[in-house]
Amino acid sequence: MKAAILHSQQPIENNPLKLEKIEIPEIGEREILIKINACGICHTDLHIIEGELPPVKLPIIPGHQIVGIVEKTGSKVSRFKVGDKIGVPWLNSTCQECEFCIRGKENLCNNAKFTGYHVNGGFAEYTKISENFAYYLPEDLSDLSIAPLLCGGVIGYRALKLSEIKPGERLGLYGFGASAHVVIQIARYWNCEVYVFTRSQAHRDLASKLGAIWTGRAEDNPPKKMHSSIIFAPAGYLVKEALRVLEKGGVISLAGIYMTPIPEIDYSLIYQERKIVSVANSTRKDVTELLDLTKKIPLKTEIQIFPLEEVNKALQLLKKSEIRGGAGVLKIS
Repeated sequence: MKAAILHSQQPIENNPLKLEKIEIPEIGEREILIKINACGICHTDLHIIEGELPPVKLPIIPGHQIVGIVEKTGSKVSRFKVGDKIGVPWLNSTCQECEFCIRGKENLCNNAKFTGYHVNGGFAEYTKISENFAYYLPEDLSDLSIAPLLCGGVIGYRALKLSEIKPGERLGLYGFGASAHVVIQIARYWNCEVYVFTRSQAHRDLASKLGAIWTGRAEDNPPKKMHSSIIFAPAGYLVKEALRVLEKGGVISLAGIYMTPIPEIDYSLIYQERKIVSVANSTRKDVTELLDLTKKIPLKTEIQIFPLEEVNKALQLLKKSEIRGGAGVLKIS
């Protein structure tokens, strides 16, 4: 099979992903082999490639927003059959035995493995996974359109839950990429007023199109304070800016797996029961809840499509915030 492989962490401008021919993976008795049709690209891929996340497995095939068809099943697989349309997200497996798994917080599992980081991911023609960590996908959404929901969408959804936003309240979104353009649709479905803070005029235009009642830069003053905010951009200075316009008792949810250092914060900014919470990975429950929402709203994704051969170019555009629409997706087959 063809696969885009990372051998050493380095700047994406160096075109570090090399297209190579390797063997199709062998599957175990409870695993499924997936013929990949589409895989979304994500800032987490960039953090892995460029070394902002420590190396765990090299060489590695990145990619963790995988959509494809079951090509083959192990002898003890019962949940899926050949031909099923399924998805694979960031969370690839958990131990199901540690205190976090037992408490229903498998996203914090001490022994979790993540797709495209600990195990080979979706920048390839095939991948494999345990049947317990794959998901049936709606047939009425195209493979390319649904791919961004499997990380950007589900992490955004978890960040939205942890922000404690209530229907009808004011929500601030900092950065407007793959996650935020899904979150705004859920927030509007909940009748929230959404305010979007981003440097990009194209992203502000998309936010307005999707229902934001105000857009501007992080340094600007919105007409009202936020009840909750989510920071998607990996820039620590945004925490102070978000606190500056956060209502008393409000919550700021940090959605990134990586962030530059947060500046020193004056206590007055966090006083009056304001809270900051980080978001780590997602649970299988988050994924199933989000997929259920796609049927109710329905969720739509704005995407730019690239062939696998242009994976380095696609990630370079992502780094510069130059992806047209909300998310980039690789068309694999």
